Parts: sequence; structure tokens; C-alpha cells
Amino acid sequence: MGKVKIFKSHFKKQYYPSTTTKIILYCTIRSTIIMEAMPISTVIKSLPRDLDAVFTGFPRFPKRLGKEEFWRAAYPAMYVSRQMDIRMKELFRRGLVKGTVILISGNEASSVGMAMPFRPGKDPVALLHRNLAAHLTLGCSPYSAICQYMANADSPTHGKEGNVHFGDAANLRFPMLSHLGGMLAVAVGGTWSARRNGQDAFGLTVIGDGGSSTGQFHESLNMASVHRVPVVFIVENNGYAFSTPVKDQYNCKKLSDRAIGYGITGKTVNGLDAFEVYTAVVDAMELMAGDPQPVLIETMTVRLEGHAVYDNAEYVPADVKAANLAKDPVNLARAAFMNNCGVGDDELTSLETTLLAGLDEEIRKALNVARPSAASVSMDVFAPAKYPSIKPYSAQNVRNTNAINTALEHILAENPDAFVCGQDVGLYGSPFKTCKGLIDKFGADRVIDTPICEAGTVGFCLGASQTGSRPIVEFQFADFSTEAVSQLGLNAGTWFFRADRPAPLLFRLPCGAGVTLGAFHSGEFEGLWSRFPGLKLFYPVTPQETYEALMIGFYDPNPCVVFEHKLLYWGKPGDIEFDGDLEKVCRPRKYVSGDAVTIVAIGAMVEQALNAVDGKKYSAEVWNPFILDKSSFGPIFESIRKTGRLLVVQESGETAGLGDHFISLAVMECFDRLKCAPVLIGAPDTPVPFARELEAAFLPDSDRIRRAIEKLTGEEKQ
Repeated sequence: MGKVKIFKSHFKKQYYPSTTTKIILYCTIRSTIIMEAMPISTVIKSLPRDLDAVFTGFPRFPKRLGKEEFWRAAYPAMYVSRQMDIRMKELFRRGLVKGTVILISGNEASSVGMAMPFRPGKDPVALLHRNLAAHLTLGCSPYSAICQYMANADSPTHGKEGNVHFGDAANLRFPMLSHLGGMLAVAVGGTWSARRNGQDAFGLTVIGDGGSSTGQFHESLNMASVHRVPVVFIVENNGYAFSTPVKDQYNCKKLSDRAIGYGITGKTVNGLDAFEVYTAVVDAMELMAGDPQPVLIETMTVRLEGHAVYDNAEYVPADVKAANLAKDPVNLARAAFMNNCGVGDDELTSLETTLLAGLDEEIRKALNVARPSAASVSMDVFAPAKYPSIKPYSAQNVRNTNAINTALEHILAENPDAFVCGQDVGLYGSPFKTCKGLIDKFGADRVIDTPICEAGTVGFCLGASQTGSRPIVEFQFADFSTEAVSQLGLNAGTWFFRADRPAPLLFRLPCGAGVTLGAFHSGEFEGLWSRFPGLKLFYPVTPQETYEALMIGFYDPNPCVVFEHKLLYWGKPGDIEFDGDLEKVCRPRKYVSGDAVTIVAIGAMVEQALNAVDGKKYSAEVWNPFILDKSSFGPIFESIRKTGRLLVVQESGETAGLGDHFISLAVMECFDRLKCAPVLIGAPDTPVPFARELEAAFLPDSDRIRRAIEKLTGEEKQ
């Protein structure tokens, strides 16, 4: 009885127990007395009593468990998961757990049943917020999960992420993005890449009934089907998307019926029966082992609580609540355990008592852990970069299109793990022919035409980057990158911060106006992408810079975006003399020197600025930042301190580009050396017009730059 006294005093010490807690204490004490007095069956003796072993001590696929073996493993896992839900709810009410405490009660059978066949560290998995039981079944210790909910110093994300936004990317359990549908493509890409690299991997990814309405649900299923990726897509249908009932979410009889539209297998199962879910998943994996393809499984389950701890679910009718409580999957699993394993109620109660005591011991440990310290927790958004030495390259009289094509060819030739993907990059050679001939040299499995699904493609490539591949993504136009804002800006860009894992990704954005393509094919968007932490942005101008930008963008371990101005594809030819030293690449580029004014030009505006100062009529320094990162702007700031004047020229609208941001940095760094206010030249804040005459008037030109120089310097040149 000593253990019971310690357990009881612990709760009195930490916080005043609620009615729920008092009931749990009473049951624990009563059950411990029963446990000491009764004989324990062989079945109960053989079950793990260590809490972590509950979730790990069973065989995975290709082994198929029979009912008795299954329930021995599944019920303890479901029981502990439910008790964690109860405890987290109580701890939230006592102020010991913060954030969005998503309640899992009612979802245990679906989560445990679907997760049990998969192999931690081998099969890529992307779970959702109501899948705590699956996290535990796939290798997350209860202690680690408790610490995550408490956001303490031992939490797997070191307190940096919300209580349900965690995973273990090193073991292919990818951390969750709240934007529903966003994680599906990540699992698809991770599985595809693992298979590409010789692993017999299977993927698992989960969405709810509401999340199945998102575009990325379609994109991911379609991409998995097109590329024949063996991923099990689980749709957990509990009747509500937060407060919205499913009648307002979709109009088909079963969500699994959607599978036919992708040419794949679909099935709806009872999500309250963990064995039925498990059997459906193993059936799918056996099917996929012989014929790789995705499978869509809808699990019909219930939600016994509100969406989260703060939600009383008053929108659920009373009769529906009562009906759901009568279908509690943990109670059903308990009965199945006793029926299939020949265990009595008292014997099972003794096991539950032991598991509950173990859980409360883990909670006690977690409550005593220190809070995270800002001084000791890394807040880095970039993975450390250690660049390899690569082959030197030289060429004469080439244009940017040649520089891009050559750089991609060199990357693919030297890196078997690299692949290029995007719309029309294969036989067509990409819209601007920058990928011309690559498919002939490297094949369709390394130069890959994707469906029209920018968000899905980015998610796919993020997953692939975690299983040994190095993706290079071409957006057909920079304008279309806006379709992937959540995936590129919020998922890929924050990956190292959230997952402590590099995400080596290279994105190419053909951008800019001047070629009469109109509003939706002429944007730059460097201002947009600069607002997301964790992305490295490069904007080259010359063939040398273009070649170097692609090389550094590929070999850097972080998501890198290279802006390729379309007008410069066919711009002035130049030479490439690259010595193979990537360490020297990330620096601003100066084209001419002078003392009167510093001109910072972006993209095609560099050529306009050079035209304006041609013949050294003005004593100006013209700079291209090249890497759009303030940590690299030092040489430009030195130029501003020397000249005392700053002119920034951008093609983007005055509030859409980086010019105003750069000016603010320059003012903060060089205020005492400025002789007058900086000047920004940009396009009007309107879409890019289509007609050549209107586009010409829209874009800044060398005459406008000359007038600005003269106003800044007080010199008028003829």
C-alpha cells in the first residue's frame, strides 16, 4: 500500500483533485488491493507493465497478428492513451498544460489500429492532432508526449512547438502542420523517395472528414496515384469538423468512394473496432507489396469530447452525445480483450492499475522538469551549412538560359540523389527551355513532370528531402508559387526550427516583367518570400551569378529559392569562371565603383541602373545584393557610409518588393553618414499590365534612374 500513499499524496501536493481525480484515486487504491489479493493469469503476467513497452512489444508488418495477439497489444495502448487524455484535460484546468489541448477520446481504436503495422524509422508517417495514440504506438514515449503538452525543458521540441505539433523527423514521424491537408504530400514524397533509394517502405498519412475538403487532399492522392506510391491514406470520420457537421462538408455517401476518381482502392471500416482498422491496413499493405499504389481507408469513429479542452461541444445534440458515449471504443476494446484473451474483469483491472500508476509516475516526473530557457534553446531557423568542394567550371559568352541548363546538368551528373521536377520540365524542356535535354541524359525518373499541384509538389519534395533525395523544383512562373505559400513558407521554411532536421530543397522561380505576359505571369514575389523565416533567397543577374546561385542553392542544407528573371534569360551574354569554392558565393556583387551615390538594384533593374551610369557620367556604385539576407549586406552598408547617398531600384511595386525593407536597414545601420533621405524607385502598386506600351510605362527605366541620381547628387549630366 506504500505506492498508493505516495501516489495519493502526489496529487494532493501538486493540485487539489477534482471529482474526476478523486474517482481515479479511489479506483487506483481499490484496484491495488484487488491486485494484491488475487491470483494473476498467465496472460496478464505475460503483458508488459513498463509503460514504454506497452507501445513497442509487438511485431510489425509483414507479420499479421491474430485476434488474441492483437488485443494483448492494442488494448493496453488504447487504455493508456485514454488515461493520458483524461490527465491532460485535468492538467489544463489546473494551469499546468497550455495551448490547444486536442482531446482524443473516441479516436483510440482508429489511431492504434492504423499505426500498429507500421515500422518506426522505416515507414514515413504524417499524423494529425487527434492521433496521440498513434504517436505512442509509433515510438513516442508517454513521458516525451507529456513533456510536449507541458512545453517543458524535456519536450521533444524544447518548448518551441504547440502541444500537438510534434513528431520525430529523424525516425520519419513527421511533425504536423496545422494547415489541414498539408502533411499528406509530405508522407507521399517521403515514401516515394525511400522506395527510390531501395527501401521497401510504406507510408501512412491521416486526415479528418473536414480536412478531406481541402485542395491538398486531392493533390496528394492524385500525385500518389500518378506516381504509384504505396501510402495508406486514412480519413478519420468522427462526424464533425470542429463544430461543422459532415452534412455541410461533403455530399457523397462515403468518403472512401472518392478513391475511384484516382483509380485506387477505397474502403470504409468501423473505426470503433481497432482490429477491423488494423486488418484493413494490413490488407492494404499486402496489396501494395505486390502492386505499389495508394489506398484510401475511411474509419467511422466518434468524438466523445469537444474539439479541444476549451470546447464544450454544445453544438452536438444531446441524443448524439449519448449515442456516441454508448459506442466508446475503449470500452469495446476492453470487452474484446477479455473475450479473446480469456481474462476476467478483476485481472484486467489489476493491469490497468499498474499502467495507470506508471502513467502518473511519468506525469510526476514531467511536473518536476524545469521550464525551457531561452538561453539554452536554439532558435536557429537555418541548418548549419558545410559546403563541399565541387568541380570548377568555365564557359565563355553564354546567356542565363545556358548557365541554368549547365548547372542543372552538372548537379544531376554529380549527385545521384538529385532530381528535377515541375510542370513540363521533361520532354518539353520547361516553358523557357532551361531544362532542355535533361530528360534524355538522366531519364524520366530524375527529370519528372508533375501534375498541376504546386502545393502538393512542394510537400512531396519536402518529404523526399527527409528520406535521402535532393529535390530541385521549378515553378512554371513565380506567380504560381503563391499556390504553395503554406507548404513552402510555413512547412519547409520552418522545418529545421521545428524538427531539428535539414530540409535541402532548391526552388527555381522564373519571374519578372518585360516580356508581355500580363498580370499572372510577370510577378517577382521576392518581397513575399522574404517574409518567411528559414528560406534563403538568391537573385542573380549575370550568367556567372546564375550558375553560382543554383550551385549554392542545391548544396545548401536549407530550402533555397532562386529568382530567375525571364528578361535576363536572353540578356547580355557573359563568361562563367567558377573555381568550385561555394564558401565565397554568398556575397553582394558590385559592378562599378564611385563616390557620389550607392545604387542597389534588384533583378533586371541592375541592367537599367548600369545603363543610367554608362560611360561613368555619374560617380556611382551599382550593387546587386545577390543573396537577400541582411547578414550579407555589410559591403553595401560600407558603400553607403562612403557615398552618403542611397538609391534603391526595384521592379516590384513600391510596397511589394524589398526596397523599403532595405532602406529601413540602411537607415538603421548608416543614419549618421547619410547626407540626404534615401530614394526608392519601383513600379506602381498595380498588377503588371499586358500591352507592350503599358508595360513599358509601368517598369522603371534608365531615364527615371538618371533623374533620381541627379536629384540625390545635385549634378545634372548631359
